[in-house]
Amino acid sequence: MESMELVKAIVRSLDTHKAQDIRVLEVGEVTSLADYFIVASATSTTGVRALTDYVDTDLGKLNVPSPRVEGYQTLLWTLLDYGTVVVHIFLDNTREFYDLERLWQDARPLDPAMFLEDEES
Repeated sequence: MESMELVKAIVRSLDTHKAQDIRVLEVGEVTSLADYFIVASATSTTGVRALTDYVDTDLGKLNVPSPRVEGYQTLLWTLLDYGTVVVHIFLDNTREFYDLERLWQDARPLDPAMFLEDEES
């Protein structure tokens, strides 16, 4: 699956399952770690767990191999590494503390709504 298709599937899963403040950062020009970072929040550790599980399950239905997952033990910040796309799901106050959007401010932000546009059709 191409990176943009992967981003679209992840954003749709996060949106469907009520993730908060979804952001997409095109980081490929500023790091070799990935092409895209997707950042989202939940209001509880249960929400972080649920969003992490939903993304993994929803992408599995599209035959995307399960990602490497970090942070599942504490659920303050989970990271799902799909290679070219890395998903960060934060507990609200943890996201504020680490402020990845500021840290990666040289990345190009993409409007997550663009990945949901044809969904209403």
